[in-house]
Amino acid sequence: MRQTKRRSIHIPGGTSILASLISIGIGLVFGLILLVILNTKAAGGAFVSLVTTGFRSSDKFAKVLYQAAPLIMTGLSVGFAFKTGLFNIGATGQYTVGAAFALIGAIQFQLPWYVCVLLSLIGGAFWGVFPGLFKALFNVNEVITSIMFNWIAMFAVNLTINNLPMMLAKYWGGAQMDRTANLAQANPSALIPRLGLDTLMHSNYMNISIFIAVIFALIAWVILSKTTFGYELKACGYNRNASLYAGINAKRNIVFSMVIAGAFAGVGGGLYFLAGTGQYTLLKQLLAAGFNGIPVALLATSNPIGTIFSAFFVSYIQVGGDAMQPDFVKEIIDIIISVIIYLAAFALLTRELLSRSKMHREEEAESVASADAPAEKEEVSQS
Repeated sequence: MRQTKRRSIHIPGGTSILASLISIGIGLVFGLILLVILNTKAAGGAFVSLVTTGFRSSDKFAKVLYQAAPLIMTGLSVGFAFKTGLFNIGATGQYTVGAAFALIGAIQFQLPWYVCVLLSLIGGAFWGVFPGLFKALFNVNEVITSIMFNWIAMFAVNLTINNLPMMLAKYWGGAQMDRTANLAQANPSALIPRLGLDTLMHSNYMNISIFIAVIFALIAWVILSKTTFGYELKACGYNRNASLYAGINAKRNIVFSMVIAGAFAGVGGGLYFLAGTGQYTLLKQLLAAGFNGIPVALLATSNPIGTIFSAFFVSYIQVGGDAMQPDFVKEIIDIIISVIIYLAAFALLTRELLSRSKMHREEEAESVASADAPAEKEEVSQS
């Protein structure tokens, strides 16, 4: 009796993790070589600071967690859109609008922190609608509209804050007009609770924002992996025409995908500025936090759970990069991160090629086995 050959189960998650770890290792080696080239004498100590500062003390680790929270949210924003076949390069605009909604609610309307976080979610979702609508209704590339709406968001938020007296620097006791009000003085109830974590970690950076971000990552994972809605979103990303043939409303899902992605980015802005350790600055430049979500999502291969760890890693080496100063400029960290992301992209490409080659070999083996099956059946009947 002939046994049916089963195709081996391919688990892409483990391969993706391995590819990311290899990319991180090679990227760090490249960073060490770069440090040696730039300053041979200080390279060793700087590299040690890079890889150990984040764990060296509780206050540094608190800063890693503090920076990781908004990175998780912007990484989720970019990664969620990636999963549905869209490139949300507009996360920085959605982050900015979400931050503005949170700060206006906190300072102008004196709302508590949890309402302000909800407002940041609404603000980011609202700003994500527009690229989604242009893509769904007019097939305009979301990259183009997202970039345009990044700048619109920045100028609109600056204009709005400039015309809200309570948002300006009167709480600083000076005439500075380049920052929003000090949140701790303007509305202490709008600060994200610390629940004693700041005392435990000996750092004013520490609050519960990292736990909020992790909860949102778990929600994103559940949506994409455990719901029919998530399946439809991913189906549209894999093949929009096939999803239409299957009866899935692709236009609706495109809009929903960008709205959810925008909501994640908006919450990231709210978590960062409601911490009370930084104020929004009225400058004619885009916030870098939204763009930092792109390498986080790429390194995590758009996996919501992986985004938690990739955001932690990016935040960790950013804190380590601060410790390398003044011997080395902080931009070296950006170079190292860029190298890691490029290597991750090449590693994933190689993984995909190897997977396709393996699948092709298995299909050939199965076809040969099925061709031999009639001959075996004939021998059995004759006997």
